[in-house]
Amino acid sequence: MKIRNNKGFTLIELLIVVAIIGIIAAIAIPGLLRARMSGNEASAIGSMRAINSGQATYAASAAGGGFALDLPTLGIACGTGTQPFLSQDLTVAGPVQKSGYMVTMAAGLGADAGPDDCNGTASQTAYYATAVPVTLDSTGVRAFATNQGGTVFQDATGAAAPPEPFVSAGPIGPIQ
Repeated sequence: MKIRNNKGFTLIELLIVVAIIGIIAAIAIPGLLRARMSGNEASAIGSMRAINSGQATYAASAAGGGFALDLPTLGIACGTGTQPFLSQDLTVAGPVQKSGYMVTMAAGLGADAGPDDCNGTASQTAYYATAVPVTLDSTGVRAFATNQGGTVFQDATGAAAPPEPFVSAGPIGPIQ
């Protein structure tokens, strides 16, 4: 007579392990999504600050106090220089999608024509840059905006970027 050797797990034991893994995943996934959104928001704030820095350098060294009309202009080095004013990830034409946010730049409130820059490109006296979540509550929950003043403002509802002139009221306020 042969003795049967029953090694391994029963179906019930395997189902219990799968259920435990499912519970752990259900607990962890919302936290991971919140962490991803926080990372996206930090990237958007960083993009706004990079635009401010690029515009300040552009105004001081290339455009006699004027600001670039669009993001691609900040991606062009001055004259025979080799360093642009802003990195390549933000200087493509049209709205830039970066880390779950749509980044744009346009003329600011009350902008007038400024002097031509070192490459002969027109400039303006004010700019307005925004970063809005591509998918609200999925890629981010706040929207951001900045202008030549250098302060980054947020709208905690995330539906739209804070409008100019920037006023702290309700869900709109400066980044602390």
